[in-house]
Amino acid sequence: MSSSRFMITVIGIDKVGIVAGITQVMAQYNVNIVDISQTIMDDLFTMIMLAQVKDESFDLSAFQQAMSEKGSELGVEVKVQHEDVFRFMHRI
Repeated sequence: MSSSRFMITVIGIDKVGIVAGITQVMAQYNVNIVDISQTIMDDLFTMIMLAQVKDESFDLSAFQQAMSEKGSELGVEVKVQHEDVFRFMHRI
C-alpha cells in the first residue's frame, strides 16, 4: 500500500480525554489527520476524521482493532473504514 486514506468516526457521550485517547492510538500507528470535524450536541460527542497512512506495511486490521479497543475503554464507538468503502456506503 503506497498511501491510503481512511474515515474514522467516533460517537458517544462527551467526556474528557476522548480526542487525546483516539489520537494517541493514531500516533502509535503513524496515522496522520488530513481533515477533522468535531461537534458536541447536548452531551453527545461526534467526530469524523479523514486520516492517511503512507507506510507500506500498515496493518489495517490491527489498527481497526486497536481503535475499537480504545473506543470501548473510552465508552465511545469508533469505526475505521477505507475512504473508498465509506464513500460507496454513503452515496446517494
